[in-house]
Amino acid sequence: MKFLLSNGEIHFLWWFIQGSIMSPSTRERLWKSWGMCERHAWGFMVMEAAFHQGYMHGAAILYEDLMGRAAHLFGTRWPKTWRIRSGFREKGSCLMCEAGYGPQSRGAAGEKLLITGRDLTEIQQMARLTLPDWSGAVCGICIGEENDLRCRKHLIADLALGKHPNLETHARRVEDMATRLRTYACSFRYGFHGTATRRDMAALIEAVGWCSGWKVLFDILDG
Repeated sequence: MKFLLSNGEIHFLWWFIQGSIMSPSTRERLWKSWGMCERHAWGFMVMEAAFHQGYMHGAAILYEDLMGRAAHLFGTRWPKTWRIRSGFREKGSCLMCEAGYGPQSRGAAGEKLLITGRDLTEIQQMARLTLPDWSGAVCGICIGEENDLRCRKHLIADLALGKHPNLETHARRVEDMATRLRTYACSFRYGFHGTATRRDMAALIEAVGWCSGWKVLFDILDG
C-alpha cells in the first residue's frame, strides 16, 4: 500500500519542519517518546526530504540527539537489562497522534503543499542510494524475517518476554549510529560540507528505523 499523508498530517509537519522542531517544549516531548510513532517519524522524513530537496539537516540534528542519548543509556560495556527496559521505554505519546493527526485527519494544506508533501521521490532516492549501508540493520520482527537485529521497541519486547539478546552487540550498533550521525549532522555546517560519507547518511535511515520501526519505510519504497 502506498504511503500517503493526510491533509492534517501535512499541515502539521509543514510547520514542524519550518522550525517548531527546535522548540524546547517540542524537543522535550520528542526525547520522552523517542521521536514519533512509526507512521509520523517516517512522515517527517518524507516531508523533510520533499520540501528541502534531500537536505536533511533538521532530521539529522534531531536523531543525532536521540541516538547520542541512546548510546549514553547503554553506557557500560555490559548494559543492565532493567536499565535498558526502563530507559528506552516511551515516557510520552507521539505528539501528532495525541493531537489527533492520522491517515484521515483534515487540515488547511493547499494543493501545492499536498502535492509536494505526498511526493516520495526524494526519500526514496535517499533510501535507495544508502540501501547497501542500512539494509543490514533492519529489525527482523518489523519485517517478519529471522535475524537477531532489533529496533528499540522490539528490543524492549524481547527483554520483557525474558529473552536474552546480546546487549553488547546492540550497544556497539547504537554507538556506531550515534558516531556516524554526528559526522552527518556536522556536514551541514559551514566548512564541513562534503565530509560525510554515504554510510554516514545511511545512519539517519537506521536511526529512524531503530527508534520507531522499519515497516513503513518499506511501504514508502514500494510506493
